[in-house]
Amino acid sequence: MRLSRFYLPVLKETPSDAQIVSHQLMLRAGMVRQQGAGIYAWLPLGFRVLKKIEQIVREEQDRAGAVEMLMPTIQPADLWRESGRYDAYGKEMLRIKDRADREMLFGPTNEEMITEIFRAGVRSYKDLPKMLYHIQWKFRDEIRPRFGVMRGREFLMKDTYSFDVDEAAARRSYNKMFVAYLRTFARMGLRSIPMRADTGPIGGDLSHEFIVLADTGESAVFCDRGLIDMESPGKDVDFEGDLQPIIDQFTSLYAATEEKHDAAEFETSVATGDRLEARGIEVGHIFFFGDKYSTAMKALVAGPEGKDVPVQMGSYGVGVSRLTGALIEAYHDDAGCKWPMAVAPFHVGLISLRPGDAATDKACAAIYDGLEAAGVEVLYDETRARPGEKFARMDLIGLPYQVVIGPRGLENDEIEVKRRADGERQTMQAEKVVEHIAAVVKAELRYS
Repeated sequence: MRLSRFYLPVLKETPSDAQIVSHQLMLRAGMVRQQGAGIYAWLPLGFRVLKKIEQIVREEQDRAGAVEMLMPTIQPADLWRESGRYDAYGKEMLRIKDRADREMLFGPTNEEMITEIFRAGVRSYKDLPKMLYHIQWKFRDEIRPRFGVMRGREFLMKDTYSFDVDEAAARRSYNKMFVAYLRTFARMGLRSIPMRADTGPIGGDLSHEFIVLADTGESAVFCDRGLIDMESPGKDVDFEGDLQPIIDQFTSLYAATEEKHDAAEFETSVATGDRLEARGIEVGHIFFFGDKYSTAMKALVAGPEGKDVPVQMGSYGVGVSRLTGALIEAYHDDAGCKWPMAVAPFHVGLISLRPGDAATDKACAAIYDGLEAAGVEVLYDETRARPGEKFARMDLIGLPYQVVIGPRGLENDEIEVKRRADGERQTMQAEKVVEHIAAVVKAELRYS
């Protein structure tokens, strides 16, 4: 993609109302534009990151055995009355009426709708288990939206819902999502820690939040430092096998959010030097809530003994749009974003220091075409901006690698390659650049 054709409205100054780094950088780097309180338009650069995150989430859900579908954003109020949550949910729910005066709502979550969809199509335990998911925009009318996409009113979320005949089977589904979440966040370059968590308005008696440690996190968290170094399951994990040993490994050490924190247990179970009290960002939340919705909404199946039984359910959410902010909080410096390769909007920024110079244009075109042919995503800055402006813009948007080409370097057959993560620079011959960049991009994406 040539920068002259791309829409990238970067800002030189930090907006005064942006309080945390991710909000500041998303606005400055032209990733989003605010359209209302807690409501953002996703501009091309931000949208590319959002789609990369969404795809990783989708691939790991598919790998775990979940099946994708799509539910509407607008839901009938009667479904929520069946479950008893319509009046209990609170003012965060945006309630509306259509032209026929029917009560509707903009979905903040989908337990009721998926239960109705399930009960309409499944009659026997022989058709279980089932795991269905969708990636959809949601709306919660937060009393005080803040921190940009980290706590907006409209947000993109992945919801999975599991249906099983009994509690033992339901916990196996829960374990699949637990492991899928560990892999999902690891693929993005995030170290997530599963923590015991409050179930909130979703309900149930088993719940874990997946937390990324960050100074700007909205939650206080408490854990054993040993969890930070635990390796997430690899690509060869068998989702149809026994996952309990993995769950036991990650839950054997103390980890809890503020709502579930037990100070006495923390002190007695964790050595003094291993106790970590920090702030964290919730990027995923999983729940097992048994028959809370299936009993209320009569989602029944014929069990092994021929009697109708309510299915056992769980729900599993990932904040797709929130992850964009969480990634910036984890990967940035004073100059801007530093995207991990798997979620970067482009893999490489190609900078021409002298557009219009015949030799420079020729070298840039050759490398641009070569990288694209090798499957490398390139943002080519061939604009007439000053070199300093180009370097600052590339650092701000944080692409993993920069390739800098100018007439002075070409006189010595040298092209500069900069790695954004640590600022390392090296020069190499023009004919080696494509091969080198393609190799490092492939290597960094190999985990997926």
